[in-house]
Amino acid sequence: MLLRLAYLGVTNAFAMLRLLPVSARGKDVEILALRHQIEVLQRQLNGQRVRFDAADRAFLAALLHGLPREVLGGMRLLVRPDTVLRWHRDLIARRHAAQSRPKRGGRPRTVYSIRALVLRLARENPGWGYRRLHGELLVLGVKVAASTVWEVLKEAGIDPAPERSATTWADFLRSQAEAPLACDFFETVTLSGARMYVFAVIEHATRRIRIPGATAQPTASWVTQAAKNLVMDLEDTGCRARFLIRDRDGKFPALFDAILKDGGLEVVLSGVRMPRMNALMERWVQACRRELLDRTLVWNQRHLLHVLREFEKYYNEHRPHQGINNARPLHPLPSPIAEPDRIARLDIRRRDRLGGILHEYQHAAA
Repeated sequence: MLLRLAYLGVTNAFAMLRLLPVSARGKDVEILALRHQIEVLQRQLNGQRVRFDAADRAFLAALLHGLPREVLGGMRLLVRPDTVLRWHRDLIARRHAAQSRPKRGGRPRTVYSIRALVLRLARENPGWGYRRLHGELLVLGVKVAASTVWEVLKEAGIDPAPERSATTWADFLRSQAEAPLACDFFETVTLSGARMYVFAVIEHATRRIRIPGATAQPTASWVTQAAKNLVMDLEDTGCRARFLIRDRDGKFPALFDAILKDGGLEVVLSGVRMPRMNALMERWVQACRRELLDRTLVWNQRHLLHVLREFEKYYNEHRPHQGINNARPLHPLPSPIAEPDRIARLDIRRRDRLGGILHEYQHAAA
């Protein structure tokens, strides 16, 4: 805007110099011609407003503000006299605001590292209020005012401690990740139309999946035997789970819970119509359907057990999981490749499972 205003001032100064040798009669004729051109322009605009940019408004306001209102009213302008006077008031107001702006700012903003530390402490300790957080900072040798801690929490949209200390079911499962297992039945249909019931168990800590079996008739004796097999498998692998989450399905007999209790597992029933209480198991069922069963024609129970065993191996040994930082249930992530030569000469081989439904990728043997 300043550059545009300077340009207008220079061009109009040269225009005034050009008018010096012109006679009074010539100036009157030019004024009449300009007034007539303005009338023609207003007729063509047909009531539409002419838009001036900031530099044009400032120049016209500085040029015309000294004239009386009566003189402005008699001039042929594209805007009303009140508009010119308003432009002049705005120009003076902006100039006054610029001169009144303090040379120094207010109190400096809190250092980013301190803000990050405050937010981290609040996130990791939902029951701590801003006074408790302030005390912890002083213990760490970070000296800030308690009001500063309060302002940081407010700007980040973090509620006061009583409103954020309540533990959600998802937070509870995350904090108890090494303790629980989860199980569920889900259905699938073979090509002959037979309905099969698959029993699956997942570990919250490692996301390892176990499929004790599948049957067309989940009787009490079959489910009880599946519980026995599960307890023995957990003992063989050294699993330290203490809880097992299941829904209130009638397929689970009382003897199922008793066998698990003898094996050191306490059964926790999920709430009615509360799928988030068994979210990991529900998520695995969804993955099993999308990645396997929806892409496979299951002939019979034997074929179903075969494809489930293959998917169990693929899921536990190769498939990465975001919930455990993209590691695999039975294998941690390998160290990143640091050698530029190896990166430039990647030789990746594919291994197909179940005829190409599942793909595994690995480096070629050296």
